[in-house]
Amino acid sequence: MKYKILGNTGLKVSTLCLGTMNYGGKGFFGYMGNLDQNAVDEQIKTVTEAGVNFIDTANIYSDGLSEVMIGQAIKNLAINRDDLVLATKVRGSMGKGENDRGLSKKHIIQQVEDSLKRLGTDYIDLYQIHTADPLTPIEETIKTLDDLVRSGKIRYFGASNIAAWQLMKGLAYSQYNNLDRFVSLQANYSLDVRDIEREIVPMLQDQKVGMLVWSPLSGGLLTGKYKRNGQKDVGRLKSFPFPPFHEERAYNVLDVLTPMAEQKQVSIAQLALAWLLYQSVVSSVIIGATKIHQLKDNLKSVDVVFTIEELNQLNEVSKLPVEYPANVLEIMTADRSVGVDFLNA
Repeated sequence: MKYKILGNTGLKVSTLCLGTMNYGGKGFFGYMGNLDQNAVDEQIKTVTEAGVNFIDTANIYSDGLSEVMIGQAIKNLAINRDDLVLATKVRGSMGKGENDRGLSKKHIIQQVEDSLKRLGTDYIDLYQIHTADPLTPIEETIKTLDDLVRSGKIRYFGASNIAAWQLMKGLAYSQYNNLDRFVSLQANYSLDVRDIEREIVPMLQDQKVGMLVWSPLSGGLLTGKYKRNGQKDVGRLKSFPFPPFHEERAYNVLDVLTPMAEQKQVSIAQLALAWLLYQSVVSSVIIGATKIHQLKDNLKSVDVVFTIEELNQLNEVSKLPVEYPANVLEIMTADRSVGVDFLNA
């Protein structure tokens, strides 16, 4: 396993992170999977033995059951809690009351206490806002998260699924008020979905914020199980086609990945994951699986080596169409270029 520093901190995280959305199968997230405690124990044992120290969850996953099962697995396996980097999230609905959702001080403080109990720990390493809350001022949210850092209940805080301007607004507020800042952004990124390269990736690199990748295989599309013009009669894309993906681009990418995987004698999924690991902005890639053989296969992605020619092939087939203002900026700032290529760094 390889490790990276998370953003502008001193925290080392494994470049692969275990995703746990499919634990428990309760409520809305049942479509992702319904792994029981024995399966959860097996997954966490498998990844930690491979060197993974990073586990990501959220309070809304199976209405909190995912957190409970992770905490129980740590006990069952006698894992030293301090050897792990535990990440969870806050924002989604955890009840029917008016204040049972959002990023207000009231909701955040209530939810961090509940997550601590469910995880069976006295601190959370990375506490992330799950998305934006248009009803709560970002100042209130950040001040609350800063207070939680100072109290010792969380070590760092991050964000997920927000726009570049929203994250930048939060970073600026922290800077000018001498508060702790967002250290990471969890975002949808893959060879199929490279949209964040337009605004978010350059901002993360400029501000030294780490990136955690969710849905690196585009909901299973980049595993090769689905065929161009074929029926999606198996897998998650049939029951719930989320996250949004660019289907035609994905099949073009698979046209390159398939022979490359055969030549390298690895799986298509390993190549798709490995491409992300080659992106300098990426701190860790979140992998999740319903079957243990899938998880073991994904873990091997850290050993994949690309040639420059192979990377160029993948970059070319998956590249974004040029849009304004990038097309104009490229021309008008050429006289001040320092040779930094954000999109292919």
